[in-house]
Amino acid sequence: MNGLRCLDGSSLLIVPVPSLDRRGTPYEITLELVRDGGRFGVVGERCGHALAALSRLLTAARSDDSPQANAWPDTDDRFPDPPLDRALRATGCGHDLGAHLPRERELFAFRCRDRGDLASTGELRCTLRTSCCWAGGQWRIARRAVLEAWGASGRGVRAVLTSGELSDFLAELLQEAERLGAGYRDLIDGVVTRRSRG
Repeated sequence: MNGLRCLDGSSLLIVPVPSLDRRGTPYEITLELVRDGGRFGVVGERCGHALAALSRLLTAARSDDSPQANAWPDTDDRFPDPPLDRALRATGCGHDLGAHLPRERELFAFRCRDRGDLASTGELRCTLRTSCCWAGGQWRIARRAVLEAWGASGRGVRAVLTSGELSDFLAELLQEAERLGAGYRDLIDGVVTRRSRG
């Protein structure tokens, strides 16, 4: 269930925990981080909507008729543009500021910082990284999602995912959230509706 193998050999589980409204109805999720069977941290921000939107964008980017398909022939290299890139392009500023964008493009970052969050600390961050290596007499350029988690002790772990692995991870996480009563089908299908906290 939502398990990732980290570069240091440890296992990281990311478990959705339902956020309940005053009537006890799930309306969102918080994520509990579990490393090698022990509690590692809890990240808040009621992040299910953001993850569902990313899942939809990732599915579109992996499609053979996506804009990313022209630049990235290998499906596993195709990721949606990070939010900062999309915002700059929407305002018409992106082409001028490309050299000033951060080198690690962030797909999401969640921390424990809201008053209603569970009593813990932690961080979960996903960035896009591009690598280049010489293979078979030519340069091979690849993009990967780097998922980093920091626990309450301040120690961090890292997992590297292809776009297919990130897509599968998000789908499994959102299916578990739906099983718990916090569904995001409207966002995944591209129909945005407003939720009430009751």
